[in-house]
Amino acid sequence: MSGSATTSVELPGIMLVTKKLQTNPSGGRELLCKLNHEALVEIFGERLVLFELPSVRRQGLSSIVGALRGDIDGLNDDVVAKARQAIQAQKVGKVFVDGSNLGKLGRVIRQTLPQVEVITFFHNVEARFFLGALRQTKTPRALAVLIVNYLAERTSVRYSNKIICLNGRDALLLHRIYGRVATHISPIALRDNLTGHGITSEDNQQEKFALFVGGVFYANLAGITWFVKKVVPRISVKTYIVGKGFEAFRGELEAAGKVEVVGEVDNVESWYRKSYFVVAPIFDGSGMKTKVAEALMFGKKIVGTPEAFAGYEAITNLAGRVCTSSDDFVTAIEAVDSIVSSPFDNELRAAYESTYSYEAARTRLEVIMNE
Repeated sequence: MSGSATTSVELPGIMLVTKKLQTNPSGGRELLCKLNHEALVEIFGERLVLFELPSVRRQGLSSIVGALRGDIDGLNDDVVAKARQAIQAQKVGKVFVDGSNLGKLGRVIRQTLPQVEVITFFHNVEARFFLGALRQTKTPRALAVLIVNYLAERTSVRYSNKIICLNGRDALLLHRIYGRVATHISPIALRDNLTGHGITSEDNQQEKFALFVGGVFYANLAGITWFVKKVVPRISVKTYIVGKGFEAFRGELEAAGKVEVVGEVDNVESWYRKSYFVVAPIFDGSGMKTKVAEALMFGKKIVGTPEAFAGYEAITNLAGRVCTSSDDFVTAIEAVDSIVSSPFDNELRAAYESTYSYEAARTRLEVIMNE
């Protein structure tokens, strides 16, 4: 009697290196980090090794020297050594680095463990993002932040086997700045927060208003400040501003009967439900705008700048109107009834589901990781 023995081949582990994951993230980057983690858990199950970077604030000369050496967002020599030890102990074959400013880790892995594949996810082209921040606040600190992020990102570009960008613009920008184009594109994605089966006229029957959603960072603040000064006095529709940190700018932004600052809210869905359309006057930045994907999720038309629609070019004409000046915004908003056909646009919702949903992102990541 003869028999054949079957041997099981142990598949290599997958490590995710990311900033400390938040239970209830609010910012676009934090939301996407959490979504990436959830997708990788679903794809790889117990093979996934989570390596969260510690939240460390360093000050003084040592922090400056460390940052120039790539010690950003919790990275330092000890943390890199622990990650390297975990890679060897868990027999990790691929490392997914969630952030292009973590290049120091990628460099050490490629130099000391060349058999391990490094896949880096670029939320922005950080050099471009922080250049915009420097233009807004011309301070020595802003310049230093730009320099250290440029150096760290350059290292990521050099030592990553695969580079994932959110859109084609960022992929080409990498080539222009660092001489290497991205290997893969995976657009921004969001978990579905729409409850029920859509939005009806009953949700927004009280008032037709424009909604601006976004937390306070340089591009959002500069954009909505411009909008309030240049556009609001010339339109009849009221604007509500929803987003963490805007409470501090009520005195500068509010106008009786024209602009109301709501600030941070526990659930943004009710505001999307009640709104008539969304405004996105964003003139600077990198990556993709989370709140545009969110508007698509809730089936809302968007009146925004070319920057707001970066990465959404394939559906821009469907999604709303592109405006390059205050006159464009005024014209579009005053004729908004011709843009908004219903309180819930099913085509926009379908675009979200097909490209910007969790399911779409999970499918893309599975293909990229398993190539």
